[in-house]
Amino acid sequence: MEMWKRNLFICWLGAFATASALSQVAPVLPLYIDHLGVHDTADIEMWSGIAFGSTTLVLAIFSPLWGKLADTYGRKAMLLRASLGMSVVISCTGFVQNVYQLVGLRLLLGTIAGFNSGAVTLIATQTPKERAGWALGTLSTGVVGGTLLGPLLGGYMVEILGFRNVFFAMGALLLIAFMLTLCFVREKPLHKPEAVLGFQAIWQRLPDKHLLVSMFVTTFMLQLALFSIEPIITVYVKVLSPENEHIALLSGMIFAASGIAGILAAPWLGKLSDRIGAHKVMLAALVLAGCLFVPQALVENEWQLLGLRFLLGLATAALLPSINTLLKKSTPDAVAGRVFGYNQSAQFLGTFSGAIVGGQIAARFGIAYVFFVTSALLLLNAAWVYCNVFRKLNQKLPIVEDSLLAGRVRQF
Repeated sequence: MEMWKRNLFICWLGAFATASALSQVAPVLPLYIDHLGVHDTADIEMWSGIAFGSTTLVLAIFSPLWGKLADTYGRKAMLLRASLGMSVVISCTGFVQNVYQLVGLRLLLGTIAGFNSGAVTLIATQTPKERAGWALGTLSTGVVGGTLLGPLLGGYMVEILGFRNVFFAMGALLLIAFMLTLCFVREKPLHKPEAVLGFQAIWQRLPDKHLLVSMFVTTFMLQLALFSIEPIITVYVKVLSPENEHIALLSGMIFAASGIAGILAAPWLGKLSDRIGAHKVMLAALVLAGCLFVPQALVENEWQLLGLRFLLGLATAALLPSINTLLKKSTPDAVAGRVFGYNQSAQFLGTFSGAIVGGQIAARFGIAYVFFVTSALLLLNAAWVYCNVFRKLNQKLPIVEDSLLAGRVRQF
């Protein structure tokens, strides 16, 4: 097996294990907080939000730092750091005695996490350019699959293992990701450390900085759009079907529909982007996703919503792999870690902002307006991408080779 294919397979397993372990926390965290002695419902909700949101916010702050270190010391080293560090911290979460210790460990988790972003950087820089879209699309299915199955596994393990043992099981899952990476991932030699110094100087020499900024903004808008809706899906399903006794099950099915569609479509859409251009696939996906949010506000029953969420998953499955493909093709390998780190920060900030914005809009104006506002934002983003990215790349895609740096960076 070629090295890049083996790396993709191992990184997929690691991304699946990491996403699964982290998403298992979602249904477990409120119950664990109650187990730690916080019994008031309002207090449980408050501490759950703090414990869950703090990790995302800290991840956004630290992602560029880990990206810089990945450029200097290697992407495999960052995968090992993240998987082993998360394994230790999550295992320690099983020993906490109060909610303050829990929040402290969640903050620490945010500072050391980042396996998935490291995997994206490794695959993007080690994969042949003509296969990058397919490889990044395939890798994204590991994250989506783990995120979907994680809450189900977490809820099941609470029943059979108890609260604290769930965290030990999560730690073991991440330790497996560490061992797989250590034993099987191989990385091509990096540039010498001094060749990746002076990011500001390198940034000034990039031929299309506007493209990179556009990709960061698009990543932010995509996550904001998705996570402005997902926290209120259960409430919306209850509004659509107030007499139904299986609200939790229906909400889970609707939540999972977009993820399942993404798993099915991402590799194919990645291959399509390799053939016709990632910028074309991305623009079409943005427009389609923006249009699909509007009818979700107008559905009359939960089954219509489920069908539209599945179609939305087909559209959004193309976005992150296309963004990552364009970043790869427009960034020298010597600074790829930092560029992908900034993009990861945009992703986490979008996730954090989306949950806040969606809740505020729903509370003030009603759930339907969350869909309308989200649709408008995505369509505006599509218009911006068309003006600043599509028209340029449709003529000629500026592939940035590492020779851009040759002989010019050392002086900085």
